[in-house]
Amino acid sequence: MNALLSMTYFGPVQWYQKLHRHETVFIEQHDSYTKQTYRNRCVIATANGVQSLTVPVERSADTSDSEGGVRISDHGNWRHLHWHALMSAYSETPFFEYYADDIRPFFEQHWEGLYDFDMAICRRMCELLDIRPDIRLTTEYVRSTTPLTSPSAAPALLSASCFPSPGVIDFREAITPKHPLPDVDFTPRRYYQVFERKHGFLPNLSILDLLFNMGPESILYL
Repeated sequence: MNALLSMTYFGPVQWYQKLHRHETVFIEQHDSYTKQTYRNRCVIATANGVQSLTVPVERSADTSDSEGGVRISDHGNWRHLHWHALMSAYSETPFFEYYADDIRPFFEQHWEGLYDFDMAICRRMCELLDIRPDIRLTTEYVRSTTPLTSPSAAPALLSASCFPSPGVIDFREAITPKHPLPDVDFTPRRYYQVFERKHGFLPNLSILDLLFNMGPESILYL
């Protein structure tokens, strides 16, 4: 079965699970930009609890993801703040030093388009996780459909002209930080987290949380 996803910025474990488990993954690149999504936000675990890191953006007249419609803003020195937050949160994890040199460049180099930035992150994370998904970009906007049976049966099954075959599962509204739809194929399982004694296990955080804590064993969790 194939999957349809929205793009993410160091997306949650659930998102990378879809990349790993589905035969082909289509990533939507023609939907309009909306606030408070994983496209420019990731969630990490810190000594004080959960923290969201948000990339500031500038929207042009074209507010779709494709063709550079959503551009990254340099406002607020966010690159330094994000990297400092990651170091503060994960410097004591077993694998932070092992992966730091692979992750740091995303906070040192200048990227203009959010979509290109997110895609580069996705490729690097797949390399580090040792997963090899078949990723394809949509050639047109794919409209959401009503779930086949009931809301609890979401995500919905889609068919569109940009898909080579019918039967693509739409996870765009299931993988979102605000009011996600049910996903019966994803049940968060516990793994080692540095601050678990203080906060309890925090599920479905950024893939960075899994990678820094579990290292090469991350693929077994996915």
